[in-house]
Amino acid sequence: MVDQHNGACSFGVLILHGFTGTLESVQALYLPLQKLGIAVSMPLLAGHGAASPEQLRGISWHTWLHDADLALQKLSCERERIIVIGHSMGALLALNLAVKYPDKIDALVLATPALKLLSLFAPGRPMQFLAPLVSKVLKNWELKTLFAEPQCSSLMLHYSWVPTNAILSFFELIKWTQQQLCRVTTPVLVLQCRKDSTVHPESATILFNNIATDPSAKSIIWLEHSDHQLFCDGERAKAVQVIIDYVADRMRRCRELADIERVSS
Repeated sequence: MVDQHNGACSFGVLILHGFTGTLESVQALYLPLQKLGIAVSMPLLAGHGAASPEQLRGISWHTWLHDADLALQKLSCERERIIVIGHSMGALLALNLAVKYPDKIDALVLATPALKLLSLFAPGRPMQFLAPLVSKVLKNWELKTLFAEPQCSSLMLHYSWVPTNAILSFFELIKWTQQQLCRVTTPVLVLQCRKDSTVHPESATILFNNIATDPSAKSIIWLEHSDHQLFCDGERAKAVQVIIDYVADRMRRCRELADIERVSS
């Protein structure tokens, strides 16, 4: 876990990586957020970042959500307002935290939220009923990282394979989170890649249309030339800057509101 706390700011940011991902997949956000004077927490979820993907075998989504919850609790003890940034599966964890802690979380930034996958075996897809059978026949599943920019392809951002029972648990998290969307009222910024080869681009609109957040407090930014690992692909600078601008705006709004309250009291 990486933490950096600065007493000059009441904001904290919790960054949650994706399924099979590493901290490197979201590392591009770390220093720019630090420069805003924000406390940054980047927990490594159970079974991730290990020497072997075998560490993921048998771990359920409840454990990943528990890890995210603990990191949020620690950060919220030191900061009044928390913004949660989640990539892919991390976005699903962020949504669940927002349902549980609406008063603690100031806003969500959801990058390629994994609500609808392109895999034919994923929830809502044509062959979803075969997923449990496949997991009994195949214990491991090969993974590939694709980039819109070929020069980015050498980056090691996640495991090369994954236990299939971990995939099934990830699918369970997707189905659970889909049911929770109507309970989300937190301000939300979504970043979605049109060329995503992992998450269906419709995920962004599914999220946008089903959360209970006020229309004025939710928006989608589309990236035209990035694949799933948007913080490491050709538009990474744009993706990071969009988030930095959003976080800075949330901080500004908070301070303006605090000034108004001081004047009126």
